[in-house]
Amino acid sequence: MSRRTEKAAEAIRGVVSMAILAELSDPRVRGVTVTRVEVSADLRHAKVHVSVMGDEACQKLTLRGLQSAAGFLQAKIAERIEIRYTPKLSFLLDQGVKRSIAVAQILQQVLPKDKDTAAPDDAAEPSAAEPLATGEPGSAGPDLNEPLP
Repeated sequence: MSRRTEKAAEAIRGVVSMAILAELSDPRVRGVTVTRVEVSADLRHAKVHVSVMGDEACQKLTLRGLQSAAGFLQAKIAERIEIRYTPKLSFLLDQGVKRSIAVAQILQQVLPKDKDTAAPDDAAEPSAAEPLATGEPGSAGPDLNEPLP
C-alpha cells in the first residue's frame, strides 16, 4: 500500500468509527469497533473491517445494519475528507479478536498451572512491611557511613 492509500484508509477509519459511535441511530448497530480499513489503489472502494461484540446472530444483524447505513457513512466521508471520489464501503467481520481469545484459551489448557513457577523477581523485591537497610543501629544491614577495614 502506498503512503497515499494508507493516509486515506486511516482518515476513513476515523470518520467511519466516529460516525458509527456518535451519529448512527440504527438499533442493529451496537458494540462495533472499526479495526482497520483497506482502500483500493484508485480510492474508489474501501473494505471496512469491524469487530462486533456478541454471538454470531448479533454479528450478522450488525453487519446488515452497517451495510444498510453505508450510504449515510459514505456521505459523512464526503463531508469530512476532501478526495475526488468517495469510496464505496463494504463491511467485513474481523475475526482477529475472536481468534486471539481462542488462542489464549488453548494456551491456558496446554500450559502447566504450577504455583512454583512464579517469577523469582517477586521474592527479591522487599515488601512494604519489611524495613529497608538504613544503616542505623538495630536495622537490617551494614552501616554505609563506616569506613571499610
